[in-house]
Amino acid sequence: MSTKTYKGSCHCGKISYQVEMDASQGSGRCNCSYCSRTRYWGTIVKPEAFKLLSGKGEFSDYQFNTMTGHHYFCKTCGVATHGEGYLEVLGGAYVSVNLATVEGIEKSEFINGPIRYADGLNNNWMNEPQEKRHL
Repeated sequence: MSTKTYKGSCHCGKISYQVEMDASQGSGRCNCSYCSRTRYWGTIVKPEAFKLLSGKGEFSDYQFNTMTGHHYFCKTCGVATHGEGYLEVLGGAYVSVNLATVEGIEKSEFINGPIRYADGLNNNWMNEPQEKRHL
């Protein structure tokens, strides 16, 4: 395991964060109505591995369906930087980081890692959807 510290931000820079993660552990894509519409490609970390550097009060919180996940996006530029929630199947409390907002990361770091697909559309989170080519 090779944990590295990365910084990330929204497009306008009002929201910035720092995250410690191991890119080789992989990332995830989901077919739920939110992730499929935003083309969200994320990775899950524990809350202690994520630190908001700037932007408290600059993001909006969007929730839907079971209201267990918080999807944060910048009020100014609209970019979704991260989200958080609590799900036992994910090991409890988590932060999901939008990989498109991580600065300075080599795309190969995530491309070479495993991609886990979740069937969130059917609340079948631990299993892959039948169709995933669009994700």
